[in-house]
Amino acid sequence: MRRRRVTNAAMVSAGAVLLASTAVAMAVPAGAAAAGCSVDYGVSSQWQGGFGANVTITNLGDAVTSWTLTWSYSAGQTVTQAWNTTLTQSGAAVTARNVSYNGAIATNGTASFGFNGSWTGSNPAPTSFALNGVACTGGPVPTTSPTTSPSTSPSTSPSTPPTSAPPTGPADITVNSATRYQTVDGFGAAQSIWGSAWSTADTQTLVGMGANQLGLSIVRTGLSPVSSEWSTHVNSLKTAKSYGSGVKILASPWTAPAAWKTNNSRVNGGKLKTDYYDDYANHLNSYVQYMRGQGVTVDVTSVQNEPDWHPDYDSMDWSGTELRNFVRDQGTKVQNTRLMVAEAVNLNYGYTDPTLNDATARNNIGYIGGHLYGTEDSGRLRPYSLAEQYNKPVWMTEWNYHEADGSGSNIWGNPSNLAVWNETLDDIMRTVHKSMESNWSAYIWWYGKRYYSFIGDGESAYGTTAGAPLKRGYAFSQYAKYVRPGYQRVALTKSSKASPLEVTAYQGDGKITLVILNRSNSAVNNAVIQAPQNVSRAEHYLTSQNANAASQPTSVNGGQATINVGARSISTVVFTL
Repeated sequence: MRRRRVTNAAMVSAGAVLLASTAVAMAVPAGAAAAGCSVDYGVSSQWQGGFGANVTITNLGDAVTSWTLTWSYSAGQTVTQAWNTTLTQSGAAVTARNVSYNGAIATNGTASFGFNGSWTGSNPAPTSFALNGVACTGGPVPTTSPTTSPSTSPSTSPSTPPTSAPPTGPADITVNSATRYQTVDGFGAAQSIWGSAWSTADTQTLVGMGANQLGLSIVRTGLSPVSSEWSTHVNSLKTAKSYGSGVKILASPWTAPAAWKTNNSRVNGGKLKTDYYDDYANHLNSYVQYMRGQGVTVDVTSVQNEPDWHPDYDSMDWSGTELRNFVRDQGTKVQNTRLMVAEAVNLNYGYTDPTLNDATARNNIGYIGGHLYGTEDSGRLRPYSLAEQYNKPVWMTEWNYHEADGSGSNIWGNPSNLAVWNETLDDIMRTVHKSMESNWSAYIWWYGKRYYSFIGDGESAYGTTAGAPLKRGYAFSQYAKYVRPGYQRVALTKSSKASPLEVTAYQGDGKITLVILNRSNSAVNNAVIQAPQNVSRAEHYLTSQNANAASQPTSVNGGQATINVGARSISTVVFTL
């Protein structure tokens, strides 16, 4: 890490000799908007062709209600993404402006932001800054930079040197791995239920673990009533299984073949005739075995998508008693997969309790499923005690919410759109957090490829690029990419300083992972996290209105780490034990 500090001349005294090698005097012209400032510019990590930097502005005079910080690069560096600021570059000149939650700098207060960038040849720090047009000039600053570095950009950022004092005293978040909760099965999304499948590139972006990939570990796919349609999704499912890490496949049927139903139609609900229960079980089994023959293991097979909803598209009605009877009497016919009951619209227990309360039916299923439409309002976004009693993991298998677009404005392709970010953080990510706190084992969003989802579909009216990751995808990856299948949620406690933060912690693969939502308008800086033991490495990634899963600096000391949690952000901290 290299630091360059630019400070007001009035603050440099004979007693500040230790700062001489990194200090630049700032001449303050008459009539300047601020009496002075100091700027702390630090390169927190660097790799071949790329680097991460953090900047802190400390105001030494009058309060600054709106600020613009400018500097120039001397070696062709280029800024690629930023957080907690609006940052632009024209040639060598860089301009950083405050955003709504990182605005006024009170007298003797600070504002901080960070960014990633690229470099070739050398990466010297800027030698001067200007705050609201007040130039920082003075003596020379050393501009040497490392001449050797890793040959490729790391897929996960290396542990970084401290940017603040080593953590001491009581922790703000204390992880207690002795108290354990549910085992996580994963985080995922559905591919198109009707029509074309994800392309190979789309699938790799969604399930991959590399840079600008989202790390989904569950793919939901439709189980068509027409067997000739089963081949449509084979390639995307094979790609997900082979390219991703521990990816599970959930197959959900919307309807049985029309001739087996009371309304003789695929659409508008209608019940499965009881004398076709065995045919339906064989139908589900045939799909699983077909996919198995294509090299795709279907890990979980649902009996029915939304048995309590009969729209004018593929659908089929069941009662809770009928579902119990089907899985009790026919469930063993569906082989090489685990059955799920029953994906009710709002996790209505009336559709799952009968199966859980029948020993034979219960033994024929592996999972309880439900959707999130109205679930919170109905009081069921909470632990499902009967499912826990019988050790049946609860999966949230669908939610689709995109009110931010209103009448269809072109906002989804803009990565810093405030309406999109507010909905993503306050509605989507908050419910992921609540689902985990409710001991649910999986959270599966609706379509992974859609203008309001994880990667764009290219619809011109909504401004997305087909296949390109979207803000919502980066936010979701803060869970999906770092809380892997098989991790177990563990307990934690928080200090009053950390009270604005919504935090869950997980342990697995020799790591402890924390996902932290800060939905408040204030940063929580120098937050100390206490691990159950010493850690060898700490990584911190943050998504906000202006950052996409961007690496952040951390400070590690034994079993503690210190991080800055930006306002209106979601962070992931990964400890390697």
